[in-house]
Formats: sequence, structure tokens, C-alpha cells
Amino acid sequence: MKKNDWIYIAGHNGLVGSSVYKLLKKNGFKNIITVDRKDLDLKNFNKVDAYFKRKKIDYMIMAAAKAGGIIANSSNQKDFYLENIEIQNSLLKLALIKKIKRTIFLGTSCIYPKFSKTPIKESSLLTGELEKTNQCYAIAKIAGIKFCEALYEDHDLDIICLMPTNVYGDKDNFDKINGHVIPAMITKIQEAKNNNEKYVQLLGTGKPLREFIHADDLGLSIIKSLKVNSKILKKKFKKKLPIMNVGTNEEISIKELSVLIAKIIKFKGIIKFDQKSPDGTFKKKLDSKKINQIGWYPKIRLSVGLKKVIEKRL
Repeated sequence: MKKNDWIYIAGHNGLVGSSVYKLLKKNGFKNIITVDRKDLDLKNFNKVDAYFKRKKIDYMIMAAAKAGGIIANSSNQKDFYLENIEIQNSLLKLALIKKIKRTIFLGTSCIYPKFSKTPIKESSLLTGELEKTNQCYAIAKIAGIKFCEALYEDHDLDIICLMPTNVYGDKDNFDKINGHVIPAMITKIQEAKNNNEKYVQLLGTGKPLREFIHADDLGLSIIKSLKVNSKILKKKFKKKLPIMNVGTNEEISIKELSVLIAKIIKFKGIIKFDQKSPDGTFKKKLDSKKINQIGWYPKIRLSVGLKKVIEKRL
């Protein structure tokens, strides 16, 4: 991979894509291709194909997706399924047509069965029932992985699939209802502090355990995956599609997370959990040995990352 190679980031304005863009620029990569959503509908393959007809792409990072928290996922199942399927299909067909040197497909830890043994290995895929609250998003991502597998096996297309744990960062969706757990929690607790409220109520029981990764750490894992030699990958994965979990090995309960966020925000009130909202999967810690073996390790501890995100919003 050279500094003047053409790298297309699909979803460059999003949580993950923006971090990758920033890191590539910092590392001296000059030819980064970006297209705003208003200028190109990634769900429409004909438009994608026409836009890139005469453009060169050496590498592609698939960071464009429809994502959200447990409420958004469970109440908008159709959209989470269709939009992700359509975006993936467009971009993967583009990768085949353009014979892109390497494509990074971003999945999610939601692809694994609800009752997977933890830490969850990549081999757990399709071994059990999915968590109901995000199954449409998960099935869309599983379909994407299987499409990648078909292109890898039948067309010798170089693809790496990364399965990150729960991602957070500066460009997150901080909506109280539709956001992921960390940004939604930050907004709720910050509002409670601003309004001098005596307590804040959060969803669920607070008991589930979660692993979180800062978008900048995930961005570094993507760049590491772009650079790793294909011969090393083929040897390591025995010529099968490379699928690698990306986690931090740092687990925390939702209740402990809320206490940590409240401490950073300096909210002195009581934290209550409604006990009625769904908790989702109880444990989702990933086994990230495979990506560790190619030289990537997380650098940003959760307490440090949260402080940076919260301070930037204040």
C-alpha cells in the first residue's frame, strides 16, 4: 500500500469513517475519495456504478451503514435490514467491477448468537439464535459477510471483514432515543444535570456487560488491516475469508458505565433503571486474538475515551 494509492471511504462523515479519514490524512495518504450522501445514494447501484465509472479506486473502506441503539433497531427493523443490504450490495458489486485491491467490510458484534460463549470467537457465527432486538441489522450484516465470502472464493477478490464491538466517539448520534448506549446515556445525564434534576432514568436493568471501542482505535485497526500482507493473511486464515473481531478486552456493566459517565459530567443525582426496557444480549465480549496477531491493539482506555468525548461536547 502506497501513500498515493486511491482510497475510497464510504461513510466518511460518520462515526467510524470520520476517524479513518482523519487517521489516513495524519499518516500522509493523499488520494482519499469521499462523496457526501446528498450527492450519491449508496443504496442505488446504478448511480454508484455511474459515479465511479471513470474514477480509480485502489482500496475501499465500507464504513457506511444504518446503525442505532436498541430502541431504534427494534422499532425500525425494515429500514435497518433493507438499507444495510442495499448499501453493501452496491459497494461489493463495485469492488468486483473495479477489481479493487482490498476492501474492508465492517460488520458488528451483533452478528453472533445471543447465547454465545464469551469471549466470542469468529467461529461462533451462525451457531445459534440471534438477539431479537437487533436481528434485522445482524442478518443484513451476516448477508454482507456471506457475499464477501462468495466474492473472495469465486472471484479471488481481496476482502477483510472486521467485526467491531460497540463503537463510540465524537461523531456519534447523541439522540436520547435512537442513539447507541454511550451517546444516549451522555445526553440523558447531561440534560439531568443542566436541569438540576434529582435523578435520571435509564433503560433496562443496568446488569448487561459490554465492551466499548473508541472510533479512533477502530480506525487504526482498519488501517492495519489495509496494510497487512495478503500472503500473511492467506497463510493465517488457510485461504479462507479473513474475519476478525475488534475488541478491547475491557468489559463493564451498563450500571458501572452510567456511574462513570455521571462522574465525568459531575451529575450528583440518583441513577435509576426502568427495569422494563429490553437489555439485549447479556454478555458480548469478543475474542480479538486474530487481529492482535497481525499487530493491532487498542490504545484508548474507556475512561480516557469517554472523558475526551464528553469534554468535547461541553
